[in-house]
Amino acid sequence: MKRVLVKSVFDAFEYVMQHYYPAGMEDMVEKADTYAVISIQDTHTGGFGLTFTENRFCKGVLTLYFDDVIREVEGAVAFTDEMAEQVIAFIDDHKTVDTLLVHCYAGQSRSRAVGAFAVKMLGGDNAGYFTSGAPNQYVYDVLESAWIRHLLS
Repeated sequence: MKRVLVKSVFDAFEYVMQHYYPAGMEDMVEKADTYAVISIQDTHTGGFGLTFTENRFCKGVLTLYFDDVIREVEGAVAFTDEMAEQVIAFIDDHKTVDTLLVHCYAGQSRSRAVGAFAVKMLGGDNAGYFTSGAPNQYVYDVLESAWIRHLLS
């Protein structure tokens, strides 16, 4: 994996559409890298009405439904250990793609936490995720704890 991109849902859609070309016009494609998507969707709306699917360039999609909370909140769904294990397995299974695309609604909190974790899991320096934004610390901590358990098992 060459890079991890963290985007809003709007920017993630734009990135994916850069891989589109009309039938028979492959030379018109703007981007031809392979990617995998971690799509983080809100539960209170039942998602964003946008679903990513595998195709020639997209080699995998993990869609998770949880809200941007840092503790239990009535009516909201918090990130869980099971979701963390899914993220770890997904990243591990898709190491050969060029790009990991992670999105949530705004691309600032939940996806930033998952992106920061992915960079660390892949052996990179994720400090920039914390100095230039505000990842959801709860999501990041759950992922890090799950990763430690994974390494010890």
